[in-house]
Amino acid sequence: MSGSPQQTRRVILASLVGTSLEWYDFFLYTTASALVFGKLFFPSLDPFYATIAALASNAVAFVARPLGGIIFGHYGDRVGRKTVLVVTLLMMGVSTFLIGVLPGYESIGILAPVLLAVLRFVQGLGLGGEWGGAVIMTMEHGDPRRRGFNASWPQVGVPAGFVLATALLALLSLVMPDDAFLAWGWRVPFLLSGVLVLVGFWVRRRVTESPEFTEVDTKGAKAKMPLVEVIRTHPRALLSAFTARIGVDVAFYTFTAYILVYITTVLKMDRSVGLNAVLIGSALQLALIPAFGALSDRVGRRTVYFAGVVGAAVWVFVFFPLLETKSFPLIALAAIVALVTHAAMYGPQAAFIAELFSTRLRYSGASMGYQLAGILGGAIAPIVAVALFESFRSTLAISVYVVIALAVTAIGLAIAPSPHDLETPSVPQKA
Repeated sequence: MSGSPQQTRRVILASLVGTSLEWYDFFLYTTASALVFGKLFFPSLDPFYATIAALASNAVAFVARPLGGIIFGHYGDRVGRKTVLVVTLLMMGVSTFLIGVLPGYESIGILAPVLLAVLRFVQGLGLGGEWGGAVIMTMEHGDPRRRGFNASWPQVGVPAGFVLATALLALLSLVMPDDAFLAWGWRVPFLLSGVLVLVGFWVRRRVTESPEFTEVDTKGAKAKMPLVEVIRTHPRALLSAFTARIGVDVAFYTFTAYILVYITTVLKMDRSVGLNAVLIGSALQLALIPAFGALSDRVGRRTVYFAGVVGAAVWVFVFFPLLETKSFPLIALAAIVALVTHAAMYGPQAAFIAELFSTRLRYSGASMGYQLAGILGGAIAPIVAVALFESFRSTLAISVYVVIALAVTAIGLAIAPSPHDLETPSVPQKA
């Protein structure tokens, strides 16, 4: 059962716009934590430990995301996908705006980093409920034969949000003196979130509920405790979703967040070099992610996903030597190819994970598997990278770390259950 083509396009647009805004909010914090938060909220620490502290505050969101997945996954399977998506969007927008007006350590002391962490936690709750709902809405409205393509559009929100957030920060850091950027310039993109979220709210209010959820609701087949039932009936699917994402996250945050730390603190280059390189690669992902999603409809989710895993595992050993040339064209090449391999994993990922779970448990199952992986993936990846380089004074250790994480992802792909293992099978995945 699917919606009309017109309604499907409207849902895809609503999911893309809303997800882009939420990832814009999320990446503003990630990028600012690498560039300015250490100086503003942890000024009494050594620069190295200030960076670690700022990245640790960033990791708070990854801890909150599974909790958001549990809370909003429950209501998404019980109340409906649409209502939850409106709530998560508002949570992200308000918390991001408040970060933009938060005083620094010099004004309110220790309360500043504490409030920063609290607002980051709220962001994590919102994003934890966002991903599963956006992916499932696009997948359940569309043609079952195009699930990979349709479900990939919320994934496009990641590079779209990153491009928007990074472009604004790069522009402000380029046209403003460092003192002005640290004093107030970094706040401008955060304050803009208050305006942008109203656009996303209006778009999301206009979509209809998922037809597949409506059918489950009509039949009275909704689960009373979705998460409990997921753990009881879909343990293999949950493990597959969890492990299949870890390497993707570690590679992504190494390629996009740690690159900023490495270029500014190790190579002593201007922050705009890293920002612009990642910006170019992220812009290409806007087209590549749906292209790989569509390819997965033709040749299979695992095939495309695994190709990206292999590509990222090879490229990570080329990535750092290219950065060390200090040549912008080669640094840009490093980021571009890295994000092409990520797109190959990320394009089919949404449908791959969502199809592991039956409709009545899909929001809870997909959200939990995806968000739990974020703790061992994106939450600690930049911190581990910084610590490894500090210990070994070599990027080889970081590359090995990324490859080990990608090996875990390959295992997750291999253990994914076939449709006949599911209680209520979805459209079969091609192997």
